[in-house]
Amino acid sequence: MIFVFTGLPGSGKDSCLEYLRTKYNAAVFSFTTMLKDILERLYLEFNRDNLIKLSETIRQTFGEDTLAKAMALNVAKAPTDLIAIGNARRLADIKYLSDIPGFVLIEVAADIKLRYERIKQRHEKENDATQTFEQFVADHERSTELSILELIKQTNEKIDNNGNLQSMHKQLDALVNKYAT
Repeated sequence: MIFVFTGLPGSGKDSCLEYLRTKYNAAVFSFTTMLKDILERLYLEFNRDNLIKLSETIRQTFGEDTLAKAMALNVAKAPTDLIAIGNARRLADIKYLSDIPGFVLIEVAADIKLRYERIKQRHEKENDATQTFEQFVADHERSTELSILELIKQTNEKIDNNGNLQSMHKQLDALVNKYAT
């Protein structure tokens, strides 16, 4: 099984990955992690703006499917039967993955105000704590966020993450059971 998660910022994609890693020993990969690794190597701040700039630069310079090729190679080397991939943002991100048997594209969805509160609390990126709700909403107009909406139209499954963690876990368990047979 290859579960690929997409969704708007703060929807809970990384929480899905962590649960699958912990409960099912899933091999976990993320498009954001690839970009973060590059930012760290260059000693650049890990924030949404730099992630977007780097992603756009890589795609414009080396091709829209560059990150997708790297992800497909990661998947080919994965040592487990369950692979969870987070933060797919563009149709190009699934170009190679969607051809692999067991591919499932999953939307993780949550209300915008709840997503904003989650981002403020998690402090994952350096500017999360200081971002206003208005800035958060404005970020949804950036190219990487608009492309998520196109990718969501292609999803096979949906996780409603407006509830608590137990609700999300129950939905993930149901997906594992559905696709394991």
